[in-house]
Amino acid sequence: QVRLVESGGGVVQAGGSLRLSCAASGLIFSRTTLGWFRQAPGKDREFATAITWGSGTTPYAESVKGRFTISRDNAKNTVYLQMNSLKPEDTAVYYCAARRGSIPTPSGTEYEYWGQGTQVTVSS
Repeated sequence: QVRLVESGGGVVQAGGSLRLSCAASGLIFSRTTLGWFRQAPGKDREFATAITWGSGTTPYAESVKGRFTISRDNAKNTVYLQMNSLKPEDTAVYYCAARRGSIPTPSGTEYEYWGQGTQVTVSS
């Protein structure tokens, strides 16, 4: 059974930083692409970033580019999202997702497995 568990969310002031973690189990971690998505209240889920198994490709949404950094530790079966210079508009539930293969697609429908999400709130 595949399981993705996010952690690290919380409340932070604008300009602050948070690091999210997503621990995966039940899949061949080194052969998966991992992604981070987010969903703000009343809005559709949106792609933030993704990382291929070899960390060679890491696309970012324009809204987070230059502020967020994704990384993964295949030995620990964990993917991270370092979020710096946070803005109130970054407030959302952040989800970790996984898909087999090496295509870091921004389409959420292409990801087979999802975590339960972790809330990030950025106050102004």
